[in-house]
Amino acid sequence: MNTPKVTDAGIKRMVSVLLRTGVMISGAVVLCGGILYLKRYGYGHVDYHIFHAQAAVDSRLGRIVRGAIALRSRSIIQLGLLLLIATPIARVAFSLVGFALERDRTYVLVTAIVLMVLLFSLVHGA
Repeated sequence: MNTPKVTDAGIKRMVSVLLRTGVMISGAVVLCGGILYLKRYGYGHVDYHIFHAQAAVDSRLGRIVRGAIALRSRSIIQLGLLLLIATPIARVAFSLVGFALERDRTYVLVTAIVLMVLLFSLVHGA
């Protein structure tokens, strides 16, 4: 059985593609949401003398996804921002897999700790 060799250069190349793709997709999603927002609300007159409270912004992933599916512009923008936040987390997770395939225990341990810290701070809002 001949398994392909995992190299540092190959991992770096795949990580760079992952980061570029994540940023481009999130940027495109935010752009689409922004265009939709301006299309719906861009022509309204703004009266700065009277405060008009806005509806609460979605704070749960399920609500954001449902809102984006329903083509709510703010939810689409939030989804794009969540994708942008997820990009470096996916990079760390991908690096962890790459280091595990290389059998580099030190980097696996350090990367696993970094991933746990990122996920903990994401979940607990630290």
